[in-house]
Amino acid sequence: MSLINELKWRGLVHDTTPGTGEQLEKERTVGYVGFDPTADSLHIGNLVPIMLLVHLQRAGHKPVALVGGATGRVGDPSGKTAERQLLTTETIEHNLSCQKAQLERFMKFGDGPTDAVAVNNYDWFKEWSFLDFIRDVGKHITINYMMSKDSVKNRLETGMSFTEFTYQLIQGYDFYHLNKEMNVKLQMGGSDQWGNITTGIELTRRLGGGDTFALTAPLVKKADGSKFGKSEGGNVWLDAEKTSPYKFYQFWLNTSDEDVLNFIKVFSLQPREAIEKLIAEHAEAPHLRTLQRALAEELTARIHGDKALDTAVEASNILFGKSTADSLRKLSERDFLDIFSGVEQVEVPKVEVENGVELVEFLSDTTNFLASRGEARRALKENSISINKEKVAEGISVDASHLINGTYILLQRGKKKYFIVKAV
Repeated sequence: MSLINELKWRGLVHDTTPGTGEQLEKERTVGYVGFDPTADSLHIGNLVPIMLLVHLQRAGHKPVALVGGATGRVGDPSGKTAERQLLTTETIEHNLSCQKAQLERFMKFGDGPTDAVAVNNYDWFKEWSFLDFIRDVGKHITINYMMSKDSVKNRLETGMSFTEFTYQLIQGYDFYHLNKEMNVKLQMGGSDQWGNITTGIELTRRLGGGDTFALTAPLVKKADGSKFGKSEGGNVWLDAEKTSPYKFYQFWLNTSDEDVLNFIKVFSLQPREAIEKLIAEHAEAPHLRTLQRALAEELTARIHGDKALDTAVEASNILFGKSTADSLRKLSERDFLDIFSGVEQVEVPKVEVENGVELVEFLSDTTNFLASRGEARRALKENSISINKEKVAEGISVDASHLINGTYILLQRGKKKYFIVKAV
């Protein structure tokens, strides 16, 4: 299957310029995607352009990841209703180095003919003076042409600074420079980048550069129309410090059946036959969440590694499957709190726990987990109380041996009612 047909099947093609498919069939092509250094981590909203580069490399072409050290100092107005806050040079440089390290998890970087390379557009913009740029580059693109772009038209009512207005010219020059210096012929990105990309094609033509082509992917949205890439806590980041592997895994595991039919094609690297088989299996037994599990496992392993995936799966089993106190004790404090985020929590003096508290008293008076000692005794007779995932009976004491990470005790009544005791 040709690369274009592969991308179309996966739902990764929105627009292409004439001749793009033929170019990719004709010869090894160098293509690039630009990444905005507004944060020190990429998030799952960046996965679509990353997947474009991944498929480009897998098809035998050479990917270039451009990190916008220069454009990040300006701010892309595409898809924005207000101007971005400008970042300091030090912040941008830090963000760039972090993002490059994340991109290396997806593609092979090196000096080979199909190895990916990373470039920073600040390297060629830092020598430009403002006067030289507007004289040698700005004169080739008319105001009328720039005003026709959606990224500009959509902001005419609310206003746009000259800084943002010139963004498309700066990104356009990136394409010309890469075409001239590295024989880059293809720029890819989200559909909101179409105006910026075609400005680059037009500028390259007017400056006498070589052939250039464009390919954009649709902006991924959920079936309900809400923005993809967000959870209740905000962005889902690729950095484990910002979004734990457990939360990352859960995001994909909790994807709706309607959405996962789209996401599995967009984000999985499994071949078409394997994906279609998974879709068929999922259709026969949707309750098993075959597609969600396959996607969650593949992406968590690719981004965070097999060990982090094992931990995420084990952590998920603590809530939704069979698990033991040993499984609970293996969790880091962060994973423990991630799993039970939103669960009611109470603090008790650590010295009380260390001295030991009779179970009925602990469940009622000490923690208020249960309303009274009578209710505690009834629940224990029903065999519905667990401490740290293990059933307990009246007569024991709760003491320091029950503390997880030296701090927490997990109480549970039945299958669904959880309660956390924090010893401080």
